[in-house]
Amino acid sequence: MGEIDGEFGRVRDALERPAIRLLSRPTAPAVVAIFRTTFGREVQFVAADRFHLQVEEYLAELAARGARIPAGGDERGGGRTLCREWVHDQWLVRTSTDDGEEQYSLTSHALEAVSLVDGLAHDRALISESRLTMILDSVRRWALQADPDPDEHLRRIDAQIAELTAERERVARGGVVAAASDDRMHDGYANIADLIRQLPSDFRRVEESVIAMHRRIVEDFRNDTRPIGEILDDYLRRTDELMTATAEGRAFEGAFELLRNDALLQDLKHDLSTILDHPFASRLGANELRGFRGAVGIIRQGIDDVLAQRRRLTSTLRDHIVHHDVVQDRELDTTLRALNQRLGIWMRTAGPRTTVDVQLLPASIDIEHLRERFHDPDVDTAPPPISSAATRADGPAMSLDSLRSQGGPLLEELRAGLIAGTAAGASDAHTVFSGLDEELRRPVELFGLVHLMSGLGAYDEAAPRRRYETVRPDGTTAAFELPAFPLAGAALERLSQTAASSTATGHRPDNGTE
Repeated sequence: MGEIDGEFGRVRDALERPAIRLLSRPTAPAVVAIFRTTFGREVQFVAADRFHLQVEEYLAELAARGARIPAGGDERGGGRTLCREWVHDQWLVRTSTDDGEEQYSLTSHALEAVSLVDGLAHDRALISESRLTMILDSVRRWALQADPDPDEHLRRIDAQIAELTAERERVARGGVVAAASDDRMHDGYANIADLIRQLPSDFRRVEESVIAMHRRIVEDFRNDTRPIGEILDDYLRRTDELMTATAEGRAFEGAFELLRNDALLQDLKHDLSTILDHPFASRLGANELRGFRGAVGIIRQGIDDVLAQRRRLTSTLRDHIVHHDVVQDRELDTTLRALNQRLGIWMRTAGPRTTVDVQLLPASIDIEHLRERFHDPDVDTAPPPISSAATRADGPAMSLDSLRSQGGPLLEELRAGLIAGTAAGASDAHTVFSGLDEELRRPVELFGLVHLMSGLGAYDEAAPRRRYETVRPDGTTAAFELPAFPLAGAALERLSQTAASSTATGHRPDNGTE
């Protein structure tokens, strides 16, 4: 029972991993298809708002084809809700750019699930010559490094030299160097491609490990009660060891020492191109060729992302130290201790149900007025003196008529003109206005016309429009569209009554002048 219990626990823990939970859901085909369509080697980050819309569009299209999709995913706003759930399920991570823009990227768990689907969708390398050869070469190399015996070390090196020397002499004597068959090359390609597909999730796992370590360090720093000097020393030491404190970080550091060799990466790129120059590559698709050739790009991008993440988090940690207000923390701690002491004194006399009214926020201050503007010396500066009008000779003096032409509408003259034009046989205000003198056809007179018609109840916004030609005081013209305003019956009678009333009272509308 002990063995089965142990195996049961290990299997249960493995099946509870986010990658397995993603693939075990009934809607996994739709979710993984969205991840594979949206994200890739060239696209690692997608703006949040854009991804929300893409999720809704993709799910609506899949639902139309009869595919099973997450509930509510094709509804308006469903993309945002699903993305929030996927972040909680550790399939997506939401970050902010330097400009404050929110964006999504796949977590290592989602990349692992996508890689597993890719592996199942392609020819996977099984027990074959290439895989066994790779295992034997790897075991031989690490056995050479693991054995500290100098004699055994020399023996293994001599055996390799002898083997390589014999092969060199055979080729130098004219021996045939035959290219591998298509089947053998395809087998080796499948084995290498399987390893390449695992690289993005491996690099992302290192990034997440760095982020998790950063959070633990900050949390420990906040909860530490040691003197500030000791805290800072330990804090900086752990920050410098950020990449060596986890298994993923140590593995990356070891790989980084190897992969930062540009000559080695160039040789890798050349070797990959040589493999694809073999005739077997004609059986590969465009995506397979691009993914295989891009192995060096994946490695470089993964290294850059991890290093950028480490630099960003290290800078954040150091800024946290610099801006950490120790005095404020001590003041808060002192206040809490004083409250605790007062609470102990109060509990000596207080009953079990005694309460104390405590204001969580200070009372507001009753202030009638707060000054909004303060003294500005420039405001107290006196304006320049105005020259006497008698000494100015920069233009002719304005007459009363020219001054009135710049003012508001001449309501009395306009009303009289409307009455006279209607008496002459005009049926609407448009006809009358077109026959008025130029001084009564200024653009501002249209405001007076609308004012008069509104007072008569003759203004109808939905009525057909007519073109009113106006003349400005400088002689230029302008056209506007207004209703025709019929003038007949009761409207004409009220217009005449208002004119008589205005004359009797001596009232003259304000047109902007005296």
